[in-house]
Amino acid sequence: MNRIFSNDCITENELIITPGAPIENPARVIKANEVSEEAIKKGDAFAQEIEDRFVANFERTGDKMAHVSTFVVVGDTVYMSYYANMKEPSEDPKDQTARLAYAKLESPTDITFLDLQTTGDKVGDRVIDRVYDTILMQKDDDTIYVMWTASTDGNYYRFYQPFTLSTKTLGEIKVNRFKVGNTVNDFSVTGIQKALAKEGVPCKKMYVDIGIMQKLSCREENGEKWYYSGTYSGDFTAIIRSKDLITWEYVSQPDFINDSKWENATYVLEDKIFYFVRQQNENKCGFLTAYNIKDGSWEKPVEVEDCQSRGDMIFYNGELYLFHAPIDRDHIGIIKIDRQNLANSQVVLQAKMQSSCFYPFVQYYKNGELAMSYTVNRQHIRLAEFDLSKYI
Repeated sequence: MNRIFSNDCITENELIITPGAPIENPARVIKANEVSEEAIKKGDAFAQEIEDRFVANFERTGDKMAHVSTFVVVGDTVYMSYYANMKEPSEDPKDQTARLAYAKLESPTDITFLDLQTTGDKVGDRVIDRVYDTILMQKDDDTIYVMWTASTDGNYYRFYQPFTLSTKTLGEIKVNRFKVGNTVNDFSVTGIQKALAKEGVPCKKMYVDIGIMQKLSCREENGEKWYYSGTYSGDFTAIIRSKDLITWEYVSQPDFINDSKWENATYVLEDKIFYFVRQQNENKCGFLTAYNIKDGSWEKPVEVEDCQSRGDMIFYNGELYLFHAPIDRDHIGIIKIDRQNLANSQVVLQAKMQSSCFYPFVQYYKNGELAMSYTVNRQHIRLAEFDLSKYI
């Protein structure tokens, strides 16, 4: 064991792999070609508003590729995370950099850039051979954790680095931890697999990199504040929670046969965790479900036509909304989630955007209203304001 990395737990248990298959008899299928004319008109207005209320592009001059954004506003400053390729115009983790950028709300084009880790850097005594998904989470009024996936010795890990807002200084890079029952490992591919195996928790097939979703929602449990998010690797997608944003505890994964793959959006409200995840590429739908924390049950899923892209949720004016890509990554759909009966969830709008709009991330921005960051053709990390109340 060294100062940054730790050895995985020792277990003789084999990892139990569960199969994936298309969902049988969903509670409902929400289809992109069956939305109302009103939803299309609202979509046209939304697409225009996103163009009209452009804030800034946050990629750095010279970037050949940039992708997967997360932002948060603290005080008078917006902080943005993403990963970039400064060598060639491809999404290739062998050439990527995890980055934090920030700017004042009053002058959003005057951006400061901080490169956190690039392939070839060393962490402790190990060399990083790949860098991938990069997010940020606000820990408190003066601290942001920037968190990303990177590989060393062929094993993907989740790293985090604190950034102190008052001094604009970065702390030490460390490894997140993954807990299952009483077992705690590094948050890595092998760490996840060994912890699940030791505790006898089955999972779907894991492959390539691992991720933590960037949207935080929280719930008080026994007098303690718990943050909820999602984690994924290949077909394995699950709910996780944390008290400190460092150690993440496995909560649950859908208990019905499904076709899940990669990113899963989560949001906790009262005793339910709402859950949307894309599925295999040949499947025409993602699925929406909910996990009941008190009794450990999962609700019958609603399938939602989707191009198999990353979704996001936001709680706004007392209601929960899902943002997703219903047709392709040039479209955005917004669904109002019926928290009592998922099958009654309704499409608010379906928008053909005026540019590509990969992986929308929605967060509060100014004056109680929202903004959306997204990727344009993996070339721009773009931020735009909008007023959701216009459409609901």
